[in-house]
Amino acid sequence: MANRISRTTIVLIAAILALACLFVGVPKTEAASTPSHLIIINKATNKLAYYQNGSLVRTFSVATGRTQSLTPEGHFKVVNKIVNRPYYKGNIPGGDPRNPLGNRWLGLNSRGTYGTTYAIHGNNNPASIGKYVSSGCVRMYDEEVEWLFSKVTVGTPVVITTSSKSFNDIAAANGYNVSGNSGSTPAPSTGTVLKKGSKGNAVKELQQKLTSLGYNTKGTDGIFGANTEAAVRNFQKDNKLAVDGIAGPNTLTAISKR
Repeated sequence: MANRISRTTIVLIAAILALACLFVGVPKTEAASTPSHLIIINKATNKLAYYQNGSLVRTFSVATGRTQSLTPEGHFKVVNKIVNRPYYKGNIPGGDPRNPLGNRWLGLNSRGTYGTTYAIHGNNNPASIGKYVSSGCVRMYDEEVEWLFSKVTVGTPVVITTSSKSFNDIAAANGYNVSGNSGSTPAPSTGTVLKKGSKGNAVKELQQKLTSLGYNTKGTDGIFGANTEAAVRNFQKDNKLAVDGIAGPNTLTAISKR
């Protein structure tokens, strides 16, 4: 009798557990999130990718720490946004051409700091972009950080890593659902106007393209100077465009088709 009760009890317990599993189910793996804004920085290539609503919008060349450990890696957030932040260490006011922080500051909560030490910011030395030269911050061209500053909000997640993976794969590995061609920088929009004094990755791409077409810009530093203007004028003349030395929509479209 005791054995029968024992076996009956075991059967009942097993049945209850089976029913519990049936109704409760196995816990599901948490789905990847799609944030409104996402920034990924890959120190291996010194590139920054900006995603909006899961889609890649733009990538940029950046400068990072002069040694591997200076620019922190991990998951962070933009915790403040400052226009013309003073360079307190050198007692240089915000907006001063000597200010190495440039005109925009996106502060990060990194290594126990809260947007006061580490940031994505502009700079006063465009030639440094693409190199390992900073004390830990991520530098951008002033014109490009202005654009990024206008898009992101406080709370935007930021992933900094050193990886051989594409931006999309880095995003997926960190729990973000994204899409877009992360293998290359999108070409300048046909609504873009590049002219003498312009700076940034779009100018650098223009210089590279013009040079490859035989219009030597005498450097691909991302700064639209007299040599780039002359190359644009020569291209415009040869292609029966208005010759003004400005790479506007018509000129950029013509260049992209070559």
